[in-house]
Amino acid sequence: MTSSGSSPQGRTHWLVLVAVLVLAFNLRPVAVSVGPVLTDITADLSLGATTAGLLTSLPTVCFAVFGALTPEISRRIGMHFTVAAGLVALITGQLARAWVESGWAFLLLSILALGGMATCNILLPSLVRHHFPGRVGLATALYSLLMSVGVTAASIGTVPLANALGGWRAAFTAGVAVAVAAAVCWIPMLAHNSGRHARASATGHIGFGAVARTRMGWAMAVFFGLQSTYAYTIFGWLPTVYQDAGMTQVNAGVMLGIATGVGIPLAFWVPRYAVRKQAPVGLFLTIMGCLAVGLFGLLYDPMTLPWLWAVFLALGTASFPLILALLGMRSRSSGGTTALSSFTQSVGYLIAAFGPVVFGALGGLTGTWTLSLWILVALMVPMTVAGYFSCRVWFIEDHMVGRSGQ
Repeated sequence: MTSSGSSPQGRTHWLVLVAVLVLAFNLRPVAVSVGPVLTDITADLSLGATTAGLLTSLPTVCFAVFGALTPEISRRIGMHFTVAAGLVALITGQLARAWVESGWAFLLLSILALGGMATCNILLPSLVRHHFPGRVGLATALYSLLMSVGVTAASIGTVPLANALGGWRAAFTAGVAVAVAAAVCWIPMLAHNSGRHARASATGHIGFGAVARTRMGWAMAVFFGLQSTYAYTIFGWLPTVYQDAGMTQVNAGVMLGIATGVGIPLAFWVPRYAVRKQAPVGLFLTIMGCLAVGLFGLLYDPMTLPWLWAVFLALGTASFPLILALLGMRSRSSGGTTALSSFTQSVGYLIAAFGPVVFGALGGLTGTWTLSLWILVALMVPMTVAGYFSCRVWFIEDHMVGRSGQ
């Protein structure tokens, strides 16, 4: 990306970019493919309500746990080897869980697959910072776009694929092919693992605990956690909110499609704009304004121009590609990016794990979505504060209390 494509260096950069983008495409399907066929999985494996509930919360929990472990693993064996190990775990877990007969075996193998996915996810901003230091915005935009395409493809395609191939087991098995392609593309990347970057010394290591002792690290984590809360809640409950307002199931599904589909071009545009501005406070406040319009539309008149509220909600969840860009912009080194990404995403996903559950529980208790939606409106206050500070120009290394956090 930084050289002519006809030169050896230019060809190397393009090969690296392809490897990163194919990797990015694989970092959501293993998490979202369960939802569309959960009823079939529950019936085939005789899952109880508790086990089925655990399945729906596993992605955020795995992001939190493995996100905290990833920097230390990466420091010990190198960033590129860590991604390779993550891909092996993802492929093994996804393939094996497709053919087990035990619900708990399916759960444990899902943890293996999701752990591999989470590990790779944490290191993506660091990979971009390391390989494309002069093109962070463009590279982030491209991998954010591929992540959005991956999650949309898995959400829309899992059921048709299962119907075409004879069930969810065959669909899960077929889905492994894309992850195998990512692993094949990653083999040449292992050559980059040697050298000073991979063998970070204790002196240059920035740990999870060191980021945890900074206010800016917590600002990023709260920002990430609350934006994920909105995203998971909207994607999980928006069709139900519309149906309870009187919309048909088919049309409610279309509204969710709008809320996800509008985000695809934003996933490409937002990171590029953010990097050019360096302090994208105005963009962030605009995103928050769109989120407010969408929430108030659902509160006061969901059936008048329902597609418009879905569009505004999609615009309001564009804070995700924004914070992905910030993860690469708010550090001076790939090591700093790894530590910041790990802390931000692990703590953030832990926060987000409670959002959809609380939203649904309150709706069930009150028989209406009014209180749940007002809580989402109230959460905009801390998110705006955290996002404002995250969007200012700063670098995590400048805020470190110690450079060797545990």
